Amino acid sequence: MQLKIMPRRKRLSAGRTPLILFLCQIISALDVPLDLVQPPTITQQSPKDYIIDPRENIVIQCEAKGKPPPSFSWTRNGTHFDIDKDPLVTMKPGSGTLTINIMSEGKAETYEGVYQCTARNERGAAISNNIVVRPSRSPLWTKEKLEPITLRNGQSLILPCRPPLGLPPPIIFWMDNSFQRLPQSERVSQGLNGDLYFSNVLPEDTREDYICYARFNHTQTIQQKQPISVKVISVDELNDTIAANLNDTEFYSAKSNRERPPTFLTPEGNASHKEELRGNVLSLECIAEGLPTPVIYWIKEDGTLPINRTFYRNFKKTLQIIQVSEADSGNYQCIAKNPLGAIHHTISVTVKAAPYWIMAPQNLVLSPGEDGRLMCGANGNPKPKISWLSNGVPVEIAPDDPSRKIDGDTIIFSNVQERSSAVYQCNASNEYGYLLANAFVNVLAEPPRILTSANTLYQVIADRPALLDCAFFGSPLPTIEWFKGAKGSALREDIYVLHENGTLEIPVAQKDSTGTYTCVARNKLGMAKNEVHLEIKDATRIIKQPEYAVMQRGGTVSFECKVKHDHTLIPTITWLKDNGELPNDGRFTVDKDHLVVADVRDDDGGTYTCVANTTLDNVSASAVLSVVDVPNPPFDLELTDQLDKSVQLSWTPGNDNNSPITKFIIEYEDAMHEAGLWHHQTEVSGMQTTAQLKLSPYVNYSFRVMAVNSLGRSLPSEASEQYLTKAAEPDTNPTAVEGLGSEPDNLVITWKPLNGFESNGPGLQYKVSWRQKDGDDEWTSVVVANVSKYIVSGTPTFVPYLIKVQALNDVGFAPEPAVVMGHSGEDLPMVAPGNVHVNVVNSTLAEVHWDPVPLKSIRGHLQGYRIYYWKAQSSSKRNRRHLEKKILTFQGSKTHGMLPGLEPFSHYTLNVRVVNGKGEGPASPDRVFNTPEGVPSAPSSLKIVNPTLDSLTLEWDPPSRPNGILTEYTLKYQPINSTHELGPLVDLKIPANKTRWTLKNLNFSTRYKFYFYAQTAAGSGSQITEEAVTTVDEAGIPPPDVGAGKAMASRQVDIATQGWFIGLMCAVALLILILLIVCFIRRNKGGKYPVKEKEDAHADPEIQPMKEDDGTFGEYSDAEDHKPLKKGSRTPSDRTVKKEDSDDSLVDYGEGVNGQFNEDGSFIGQYSGKKEKEPAEGNESSEAPSPVNAMNSFV
Repeated sequence: MQLKIMPRRKRLSAGRTPLILFLCQIISALDVPLDLVQPPTITQQSPKDYIIDPRENIVIQCEAKGKPPPSFSWTRNGTHFDIDKDPLVTMKPGSGTLTINIMSEGKAETYEGVYQCTARNERGAAISNNIVVRPSRSPLWTKEKLEPITLRNGQSLILPCRPPLGLPPPIIFWMDNSFQRLPQSERVSQGLNGDLYFSNVLPEDTREDYICYARFNHTQTIQQKQPISVKVISVDELNDTIAANLNDTEFYSAKSNRERPPTFLTPEGNASHKEELRGNVLSLECIAEGLPTPVIYWIKEDGTLPINRTFYRNFKKTLQIIQVSEADSGNYQCIAKNPLGAIHHTISVTVKAAPYWIMAPQNLVLSPGEDGRLMCGANGNPKPKISWLSNGVPVEIAPDDPSRKIDGDTIIFSNVQERSSAVYQCNASNEYGYLLANAFVNVLAEPPRILTSANTLYQVIADRPALLDCAFFGSPLPTIEWFKGAKGSALREDIYVLHENGTLEIPVAQKDSTGTYTCVARNKLGMAKNEVHLEIKDATRIIKQPEYAVMQRGGTVSFECKVKHDHTLIPTITWLKDNGELPNDGRFTVDKDHLVVADVRDDDGGTYTCVANTTLDNVSASAVLSVVDVPNPPFDLELTDQLDKSVQLSWTPGNDNNSPITKFIIEYEDAMHEAGLWHHQTEVSGMQTTAQLKLSPYVNYSFRVMAVNSLGRSLPSEASEQYLTKAAEPDTNPTAVEGLGSEPDNLVITWKPLNGFESNGPGLQYKVSWRQKDGDDEWTSVVVANVSKYIVSGTPTFVPYLIKVQALNDVGFAPEPAVVMGHSGEDLPMVAPGNVHVNVVNSTLAEVHWDPVPLKSIRGHLQGYRIYYWKAQSSSKRNRRHLEKKILTFQGSKTHGMLPGLEPFSHYTLNVRVVNGKGEGPASPDRVFNTPEGVPSAPSSLKIVNPTLDSLTLEWDPPSRPNGILTEYTLKYQPINSTHELGPLVDLKIPANKTRWTLKNLNFSTRYKFYFYAQTAAGSGSQITEEAVTTVDEAGIPPPDVGAGKAMASRQVDIATQGWFIGLMCAVALLILILLIVCFIRRNKGGKYPVKEKEDAHADPEIQPMKEDDGTFGEYSDAEDHKPLKKGSRTPSDRTVKKEDSDDSLVDYGEGVNGQFNEDGSFIGQYSGKKEKEPAEGNESSEAPSPVNAMNSFV
């Protein structure tokens, strides 16, 4: 059976077929174990084109393996090379590698030729490539005399290099005598042939040391050409004498230096052809001359340029396409263009191909009687010729083998025997090269063997592929089966993949993939098996990654890197900076989870990477640190374009410290007026480095600049040189000019003086001018020193004046100042407002009207009118009682105003005065008015005294503010039952002269809510509320609910004869007897009777809560917030309730906060009982309950 190659991978189905690898008839490059007989295989050889250094010994490599070990022989230029006859040639023992000792004697050229190695044993012979050995060469330039080149400005120029032919070809570059590379650009560039091209020359191209260098890398030598001298001159520099002495060669060209369209310097003509081999780099070049310098463009006429393989070199003058293929053949066009025109050149590209493998022949291992084939697939342009050799001999003249049949690029073997073993060579060649491959046919009969070590442990990260090796060999080719577990069946699930080399792949390994796997190899000669073990580990993860950080210089930054890993793996955490090691600096501190960088510097910026490594996996996370700071201060300040009123300031920005400069702030110092004090001059964009500054006259300027970025501003730059501007007349006049009198007969003129910077020169003074606005007087002027005030005396009272203040100095006057208006001093008004009358709007509001006073009598700026009013006496008591006066001021020229907050039923007096800037004028005659009645305040107090079974007595104090004559009191009340429901509301009118009232025929043991308020003719006042409870009868049992409005049953019914009452009394007696027995037992046992607990359990019924379900009192609760009645709501021991304690009772007992009154003042509200049982504060009964009363309450 022969060994055949399998498809790259085979996925097993989910059916019942066992997971078995049937390696099919495709040839496999299966390695034969070296302990088995096998033909030779070449393992290492020198390159086909072998260029040697003639200064060193020649080493030609040839290594091979085989069983038995092969012997080696060589041919040179097609004939046997007898190494024994040449003392300089030795062969490495156990190898075919030759060493030729030319360093002691001999020359490398002597051993130049074509060498081929043959490795042979009893199973066949393998041969190497033809190795062409050539020594490298680096010849010198031929001596030549180079004449200086002189040409006019703008002409084109080609400086030839023409390097000597070397092996391999040299690398060309141009330098000067100082070994400095000559600068190149779109105008000046080096061609592929090494020449230096000038599209047009400039005067700066003049030099005497244009030197072409050739570097021969193989011998590490550099050769140089003789220097070339170039001189570029303008036409004006040539005189007729010099021009007459220059021949055509020396002058180089007669072209004009005027602008011209492009022409190509290389290649010549409109079209050219280029041929390149497949896989090489295609280089196309176009260099043009012209003025201005042309620009080069490239296109492919019949397609587009390959995006990922196209590169432009030499300022786009060279187009390169790497890994060129036949598809890159076609026409390429280069276009040279400048403003005067364009030309193009077409390069036809043909891509040829030396032979390349489609499928190289592979070693074939067959067992006796099997069939097989060797295939040799190659391609090229032109298509290569395929020829076969057997053991290094053309198959046509090799010994005949009946099992072999040749069919073009395939050798077919049938019924092979051991003598069929041999090494076959496939040679594919065309005019551009050749390919040679060795492949042996080895006929063996071997039982299976597994080459993978037994009990190998594989550890794999979860959710990653697991590959379990089972390297095997056998002839015939074995089949492979995999099993899991000690008693497992053959794997047949589709989650497994079996590779051609026997490897089992679990594409996504899970925790349950852990276990022991067995690989079994079988052929007809036997069976072999091997166990391997698989462990699945948790992946290493970075659960807290380092984050991008921006840190100011000098700060401390911390990067966090928390790692979660499998508990059986030990991770190592490594920090990298810019993919390299951290700096060896104590400022870098690494602990378990953090990297801390202290005292951050500029060079600490970069990418920091946390790498977590285990033996099975690694994971990394990176973060960038940007080190920022305020900018460094600008420097090199320079003043240019110095004019009288402007100067240009330029500077060089400092380092922006990784935060872009957004603006520059320019400040100035006036050394003459304010030395040491810097003022803001202007700001400019962060892109500018110059600023045109406006200057003022007579200032000794110095400037400094600060740079600003997002972190703040830099330190100031060094101050610039000083610049003193010439003196000039003032540009501006004083501001804030005002004219106001401080006395009735003066005018005070004030202004804000100019500062020294604004004076524009020495001798600053002010010319103050004034005149009456409405008169015909001329301007009166006075010149004063550098002050800010001038007083004009003897003016009439409050007269408008026109005023102006002009600045002047020793050079001249400022521009004509603006005229402002002022007034001389004010005096008190002379006239009081007239026709004052009052309109009473309601009991607390009145409207006052008055006539304005004449403007002339005001004698100043009208500020408004002021009303003085006070309450003179009480209308009810007729006692004259002076109170504090109140004042209201109405701004401007208003002639009426409202007086709020008056007291009802009161007597008021008022007067009105006009007000100006000086003060108040005389008062108007007093006007008297009365306010009508209003609603009264709530009664001062309400208390409930003498509660009985069916009556309650109410006592109260009248309202503290009746606001009129009381007409009557209104009392409303309603009962509250044990379920918090409200009974019917009773409305009762009480004469105004009463302060006590007794309510009779009330329900006993019942809580009542009372609402009490007073009334005047204006209406009802605020109410006061209170609650009280009638006393409980002797039975101590509350009556039924009264909320439903049902009539009470008579208390005279004798219930002692009722059956239910007798039963109840018996039950009570029984309970008392049981209680006595329990107490007696406890006393006999020496226990203590818990008196305190009993007292707590049987507290005073006055404060003991009672529940609905046992017949006791329930709690009353507010329907709004469901809270128990507060102690402040209950009647205290003296039955007195203060007003402030009951102001909110309407809200507390109403439906929310929107309680309302009917037109007659009665309260519109509804009690709502609360269903929950809540502890009450206690009931209001002062009598202990009695069984008789309790029984009566049920009748």
